[in-house]
Amino acid sequence: MLIFVINPGSTSTKIAAFQNEQVLWKEVIDHPDQDICSFAKIADQYRYRMEAIITVLKEKAYQLEQFHAIVGRGGLLKPMPGGTYLVDEYLVNESHNAPGGEHASNLGAVIAYHLAQSVNIPSYIVDPVAVDEMEPVARLSGHPELPRISLSHALNMKAVARKVARDLGKSYEDMNFLIAHLGGGISVTPHRRGQMIDVNNANHEGPFSPERCGTLPSAQLIKLCYAGKYTEKEMLTKVLKEGGLYAYLRTKDAREAEKRMTEGDAQARLVLEAMCYQVAKEIGAMSTVLAGQVDRIVLTGGLAHSQFITEEITRRVSFIAPVTLVPGEEEMEALALGALRVLKKEETAKIYRV
Repeated sequence: MLIFVINPGSTSTKIAAFQNEQVLWKEVIDHPDQDICSFAKIADQYRYRMEAIITVLKEKAYQLEQFHAIVGRGGLLKPMPGGTYLVDEYLVNESHNAPGGEHASNLGAVIAYHLAQSVNIPSYIVDPVAVDEMEPVARLSGHPELPRISLSHALNMKAVARKVARDLGKSYEDMNFLIAHLGGGISVTPHRRGQMIDVNNANHEGPFSPERCGTLPSAQLIKLCYAGKYTEKEMLTKVLKEGGLYAYLRTKDAREAEKRMTEGDAQARLVLEAMCYQVAKEIGAMSTVLAGQVDRIVLTGGLAHSQFITEEITRRVSFIAPVTLVPGEEEMEALALGALRVLKKEETAKIYRV
């Protein structure tokens, strides 16, 4: 089966061709700032990006007719169970309208659908960030006007869960995992028998990360918001883009922070240790969701390449369960494999209706 994969980012679009599980090639199409900024809304970029993709396909001597399916990154849709979803007009309209907010990932379904329709093949999305498999008890925050919302790195975490289960000779649906995706944002989630039954929304809560504040003292935060120092937009920037490592060290690059630490910067060491401490504490908290019945703890994402970070977390949580490292992200592979499971009839494609 030949599968074409599309993963739009804020200033680039990643594309790849897969022959079953094997990647044939990958390409990153960069979009200059002046081009991106010329569009009033992210949704308006789809034709521009589509044309760029078609140009690269021609350069690679590939035609859309050669593919059995096209799969795109799913975006900020309404809450939905995990899985592979067939893209239809309803899902495309939802992606255009962006119920969860504007984000480049919303373009994945739209571009995949229009390209696939032109050659009469199916298009899919797989485990978008809006995956919501939380149990009712996990949705209560402490106030009914502030429900907990499931947004996470579901695509990579579910792909990693399947990979680790397979390496153990099991299926994802047979295992209990605690998975921490360590990146620009940090998601920690318990997976029980193939379901993500809780998660810290990496934008709103949980450990601080290279650029996000995570959970903050609520009363102090409210006072800061009303102190007259910052606008709403400035506060959101402070919490979502200028928090965490950046707020303390003025860098979002954990490698730079580690370098400073090894050169004797005590503040850099303290901040990195605190981030690892918070990740470990979140893993410990989420282990109670599984009542301690944890088969594996898995550390994934870009920060999992760091020996210091993974060792700091592991020494605090290994008493709960063995720790497995799967560094980096496997989003392109995860998208291809999600479509492949449907094409091979190992899984039935879901229909998005909410």
